[in-house]
Amino acid sequence: MIRQATLTDIKPIHRLLSEYGRKGDLLPRPLSQLYDHLRDFWVFTDPEGRVIGCCALQFCWEDLAEIRSLAVHPDHVGRKIGAQLVETALAEARSFRIRRVFTLTYRPGFFKKMGFTLIDRSDLPLKIWSDCITCVKFPNCDENAMILDLGPVQE
Repeated sequence: MIRQATLTDIKPIHRLLSEYGRKGDLLPRPLSQLYDHLRDFWVFTDPEGRVIGCCALQFCWEDLAEIRSLAVHPDHVGRKIGAQLVETALAEARSFRIRRVFTLTYRPGFFKKMGFTLIDRSDLPLKIWSDCITCVKFPNCDENAMILDLGPVQE
């Protein structure tokens, strides 16, 4: 089941992101940042209600949002949970009339299957780099920038 994250989901989200962060597959997020951005998160839960996947949609500009912190518990990879979470975030973006959604990722193949295309990071507005200043990889970012054009806003 996919639903909006709640306060009780923050620690399981943190554990999931930290696990992938230790592997170098994504950038971990501190607990304080997760609490600050709780409303950005969607979670996928198993029948017992345990968080086994998460994804955030963060608005960056009037027509631009970012998919971030996409992770699925390793025991559940390959079940299309990540794709369902991304589709949920994209539906939310459309509901807010967002025209373009980007991601910074180490898994470009996954996002290419979802319709995203590779772009040069310099094509993104400077505003999105505020998180990068505190990243351990700054200024030598090795993530792939990808974007999806959602098309014209429907009236």
